[in-house]
Amino acid sequence: MADNTIIQFTDVTKRFDDQTVLDQVSFEIERGKFYTLLGPSGCGKTTVLRLIAGFTEATEGDILFNGKRINDVPANKRQVNTVFQDYALFPHLNVFENIAFGLRIKKMKEAEIKTRVLDALKFVNLSGYESREITEMSGGQRQRVAIARAIVNEPEVILLDEPLSALDLKLRTEMQYELRDLQRRLGITFIFVTHDQEEALAMSDEIFVLNHGLIQQSGTPTDIYDEPINRFVADFIGESNIIPGRMLSDYRVSFAENEFDCVDRGLELNEPVEIVIRPEDLEITGVAQGKLRVTVDSQLFRGVHYEIACMDEVGNEWLVHSTKKATVGEQIGLTFDPEAIHVMRLNETEEEFDKRLESYDGVL
Repeated sequence: MADNTIIQFTDVTKRFDDQTVLDQVSFEIERGKFYTLLGPSGCGKTTVLRLIAGFTEATEGDILFNGKRINDVPANKRQVNTVFQDYALFPHLNVFENIAFGLRIKKMKEAEIKTRVLDALKFVNLSGYESREITEMSGGQRQRVAIARAIVNEPEVILLDEPLSALDLKLRTEMQYELRDLQRRLGITFIFVTHDQEEALAMSDEIFVLNHGLIQQSGTPTDIYDEPINRFVADFIGESNIIPGRMLSDYRVSFAENEFDCVDRGLELNEPVEIVIRPEDLEITGVAQGKLRVTVDSQLFRGVHYEIACMDEVGNEWLVHSTKKATVGEQIGLTFDPEAIHVMRLNETEEEFDKRLESYDGVL
């Protein structure tokens, strides 16, 4: 365990009756970073949060906090605070009393309670709102109150269980910036749960992508977007063209009945693989200049780009994001750089994938 590790899961399994929600999950959380647990409903991400908070117990495995096993430590004794999806504010208490609630439970002196609450309100840009009723607050303001209530207890970790899901799109985007800025100013660890890929990519230092109770891949947003480990990650994080292919040799791959240069290596000769090319990495050209020849099936205008669906000559479907407009039914060429091709080995584990990337010696 690294010196700056604050939370560690070792082979943690959680079962509810006969259903396995987490299956021997292991990971480390470093101090002072913004982490996101990302995945579809039922993947296990909220269960991870509840295990850290102490709201549920692991069936098997160990959970460590600052190097000490906390499986049996009750929730109120852990140095974490949770911001819930519905904020869990008390409607009969005003803003000040909502934030002060935990401090009063600790029987803190009134003068210190006042200082801490006013400091927390200032930190979340709600100075002067201490007497406001919760029912008079907007969604974004309520979220700030919930965060202020969390930070006033000076926890080492703040857990956020989809706290932006109830907000409209514009406010949600604004709060993404505010949460990220708040985490940086506080300098403490945030663990954020969401099923929104764009939210995770925009806010996180590190992302854990979960599915069916397993961590499919972990890494920086750039790592996960540019180098997905498998079809689920590639398909779940952004939009992808995923095409069957075959590795001919180091730096050479075939798909769509053509051969192409790539930047991947370390796979077996003629190994079946899957090819990922992001829609924004495909450039429309004339038919003669294209590496692929495709026919345009449909086109939608998305504001900043056209979303163009095409089919190549062997029946592979391609999605293109381009500022160039195409015409339904016409043939066009598509070109791309070798760096745009990501080769995925079938059924590769994250450990095997990481070792293969390390062997590239800066080629990527």
